[in-house]
Amino acid sequence: MTRRELDAAGITDPGLRSAYSRCRQLNARHGRTYFLATRLLPLERRSAVHALYGFARWADDIVDDLDRRLTPDERDLQLKRLEGDLAHGLGNGGGSEPVVRAVADTAERYGIEVALFADFLASMRADLTVTDYPTYADLRAYMHGSAAVIGLQMLPVLGTVVPREEAAPHAAALGVAFQLTNFLRDVGEDLDRGRVYLPADLLAAHGVDRPLLEWSRRSGRRDPRIRAALVAAEALTRDVYRTAEPGIAMLDPRVRPCIRAAFTLYGSILDAIARHGYTVLHRRAVVSRRRRAATAAAGVLKVAGARWHAAPAAEHAVLERKGPGRD
Repeated sequence: MTRRELDAAGITDPGLRSAYSRCRQLNARHGRTYFLATRLLPLERRSAVHALYGFARWADDIVDDLDRRLTPDERDLQLKRLEGDLAHGLGNGGGSEPVVRAVADTAERYGIEVALFADFLASMRADLTVTDYPTYADLRAYMHGSAAVIGLQMLPVLGTVVPREEAAPHAAALGVAFQLTNFLRDVGEDLDRGRVYLPADLLAAHGVDRPLLEWSRRSGRRDPRIRAALVAAEALTRDVYRTAEPGIAMLDPRVRPCIRAAFTLYGSILDAIARHGYTVLHRRAVVSRRRRAATAAAGVLKVAGARWHAAPAAEHAVLERKGPGRD
């Protein structure tokens, strides 16, 4: 379907088409949940969403270096190169990396604020040296760049039925909710990389610290204090979802099924964590294929309904432009 998406978006340059296709491949490989939801978007908007998430994925992969082949200094150098490439792309078009060419084109097409990309890369750079966050306020400052700005970048692409500034806080909250969900799901994997994203003050309130988490991860044994801290982290995350949810109704009706599906699927990760007894240090909580398929099917029905309701409105608009007595 890539060709149809690119055609619908009016992307005709062969080099750009290849760059956007690369972003789509990155999302298909790394982000099953959101990639599935993205397929519910109108065709003409999918490529831009893939570009935004593909760029974010590319930067994140540099920082994480899952193969552990690069030193911190080498990762820092790669990130600096990416920053320079992006600055050139946003200022003059192009870019040496396909993901940069695609995201720079998307930023120009939709008028996305350049400062949002700078904030994102600042948080990516923090991951090279920062391994924990003393308070939730500290973590929120990091998540502004790593998650909230993704929601804000998406708004011009998705479109709103209210002034954009009214929808912006909810879009930012949704990005944060998704990332908090990932942090809770990936506690064990992050710990293996030397990072703890759950704020230290939340953990300490339940008698938990990094050594206790490391002991549990290493030994495979559980501890009621860890479970209590994870329950508190889940409650905090659900509060952020509640802040985000009203923003879905502020979006273009045609994109709401996509965002609702993503909202539901990410929330299902929290459900899976609770269902498995908060054993995230020992197993990765996943949403079943049946659950993902059911959510996608419901989204398809909502997409069809949105298009059906949009058609009479579009026909009415055409008649209004023609005026009475015109063919």
